[in-house]
Amino acid sequence: MSKVVIIGCGGVGTVAAHKCAQHPEVFGPEICIASRTQSKCDAVAEAIRKSVPNAPKIVTDRVDADNVDEIVALLKRHNPELVINLALPYQDLAIMEACLQCGVNYLDTANYEPKDVAHFEYSWQWAYRERFEKAGLTAILGCGFDPGVSGVFTAYAAKHHFSKMEYLDIVDCNAGDHGKAFATNFNPEINIREITQNGRYWQDGKWVTTKPLEIHGSLTYPRIGARDSYLLYHEELESLVQNFPSIKRARFWMTFGQEYLTHLRVIQNIGMARIDEVEYNGTKIVPLQFLKAVLPNPQDLGENYHGETSIGCRISGLDKEGKPLTYYIFNNCSHEAAYRETGMQAVSYTTGVPAMVGAMMFLTGKWNLKGVHNVEEFDPDPFLAELALNGLPWEEVINGDLEVDKL
Repeated sequence: MSKVVIIGCGGVGTVAAHKCAQHPEVFGPEICIASRTQSKCDAVAEAIRKSVPNAPKIVTDRVDADNVDEIVALLKRHNPELVINLALPYQDLAIMEACLQCGVNYLDTANYEPKDVAHFEYSWQWAYRERFEKAGLTAILGCGFDPGVSGVFTAYAAKHHFSKMEYLDIVDCNAGDHGKAFATNFNPEINIREITQNGRYWQDGKWVTTKPLEIHGSLTYPRIGARDSYLLYHEELESLVQNFPSIKRARFWMTFGQEYLTHLRVIQNIGMARIDEVEYNGTKIVPLQFLKAVLPNPQDLGENYHGETSIGCRISGLDKEGKPLTYYIFNNCSHEAAYRETGMQAVSYTTGVPAMVGAMMFLTGKWNLKGVHNVEEFDPDPFLAELALNGLPWEEVINGDLEVDKL
């Protein structure tokens, strides 16, 4: 058993805490949940005590994850083996710095981005590689679903099916309905920053930039059907094309309904997607942060959420015998089932469960590389075995129609 500190108590943190508590043989004798608002952590701890038999001791604490000194004090109070960082991406570097100062290992689900620009790049975190390696510590980057499972799926495909992967398309569909006119499925500020930036994809050894949501088309998702899918830039593409250099083209697609996109255009047109400060009644505010305060909280969507998500990798190239191969590996997750188990919807569930599984891989010695690593650098087999046992079973389609070459 090994003690962990979970920093962040949003939807993903709530799911991860529930799932860690279901494995007292790994996570224990104590799990600490910490965030800026300790009362939220207290509520999650109480829910776990009521719903998870034989859970380890759950304690809570308060921390400002922007403040390295506060994080250091938190880690010294609790002395964990691992920090599971489920706070905001802006806070990644502060938490990594505190882990180095305290000799604690690290795991997150999203790469660092600065507050003042919507820019997704691993260089800031990769710069910590030598320091973590010299300290004998492990930092696991991007261990959610995408990034996260998408990278593990790709590593699994390379290990078991391909001699050469050439084309990779990560496809992410949320076919759920929460009944709201407009709501984001995770932190609205992070979500809108991600969607409104330029698209980008890897083609023949270089990055190609597109206008936001410029490239789109219809893709068919298992047990869901056809959905409009839009090309975005997503951070796992950066590490995957480095770790699998045979890939000629790598793209990321996400589905959006027309009503959602109409709301998004209005938000942009009236200036509410701005991330710079404006003055209002003598006070400086960031419009997007204000919008976040008035939009529905993603944590509150689960009760009335129906339908499924479907996320996977569509890959083509040459099989182990050098013959052409198409391969699709994916998971479908029910919003209703996720809510029954954890009180959260499937978007939080599909991120929180892999974070727990990645932590389990590290604590049980199955993922033990020192330094800073993305998930695809580790053995995919034990991770995917545990993922299937913990609520996210996955499926494969071999030599099916990937559709993506038509987009």
